[in-house]
Amino acid sequence: MPASSISRTGSEADCIVVGGGPGGLIAATYLARYHRTVVVVDAGESRARWIPVSHNTPGFPEGVTGPDLLARLRVQAERYGAYLVDGRIDAITGRAGDFKAVGEGIAVTAPMVVLATGIVDIMPGFADYERAIEAGRLRFCPVCDGFEATEQRVGIVGPPDRALREGRFLRSFTDRVALMRLAEHAPFDADTMGSAERLGLRVVTEPVVDLVHDLCGMVAVYEGGVRETFDTLYPAMGNLPRNTLAAALGVACNPVGCVLTDPHQRTSVDGVYAVGDVVNELNQIAVAAGHAAIAATDIHNRLTARERPPA
Repeated sequence: MPASSISRTGSEADCIVVGGGPGGLIAATYLARYHRTVVVVDAGESRARWIPVSHNTPGFPEGVTGPDLLARLRVQAERYGAYLVDGRIDAITGRAGDFKAVGEGIAVTAPMVVLATGIVDIMPGFADYERAIEAGRLRFCPVCDGFEATEQRVGIVGPPDRALREGRFLRSFTDRVALMRLAEHAPFDADTMGSAERLGLRVVTEPVVDLVHDLCGMVAVYEGGVRETFDTLYPAMGNLPRNTLAAALGVACNPVGCVLTDPHQRTSVDGVYAVGDVVNELNQIAVAAGHAAIAATDIHNRLTARERPPA
């Protein structure tokens, strides 16, 4: 089945992977190396594409950019026979053994599905945020890059409860952490202020009305006009799981919308698996890789059992 034929109605595979981030691509590599026909449909929206340099991805002691990592993973998956299709899956119908995924110019059937659809970070609205991310000034994952913030001036903006939790984590990297909020967030209450003081976190009571990226860092503009520059700024505003396809299939999710899975990465719908950030786990490339290996191996074993029933 040449890659170009994937766009034709009736294309068949052993597994459809929705999402071309690390989790989806690693799952595809495993499946392809099991000699399975796997189709990855990638809308090009992986959260990893924003990574300026990752220093905790295994095997890259000098660091690796998100785009470079994704490119390497794509080459690796294709080397072993995975079919990568740029596009978006709009709907998945059917049941285990007979799923059909469709999108514009795409129609693929398969007995198994892997959802690797990821999450979308919620960020404060301001101009030029893409350049700030590329420069490493605006960051979303202190687990990934808290080390790079060591001894830096760090600002955290978000609802008080979220800002406090992130500040508590980052406090082990630097003692120059300020908690901030936007005008639409509730003011910091006495309990939050007291907890912040005990942790050695500074609280800015005036709301942030603008954020500006310049050569010196991220500038927070407070109500009243006072400006403060930070080396790094973390939005602590949460994220939204990309769970539309999961919900349409009837897959169970937790209260915040993350897909629930068992130890084999199986969801509540037979034949549907989920890996990576859309699952309620630590949002890390290494975790997504583990999910992918587990899911792909279970899929291969189940397909083998179907093909070779016991005598």
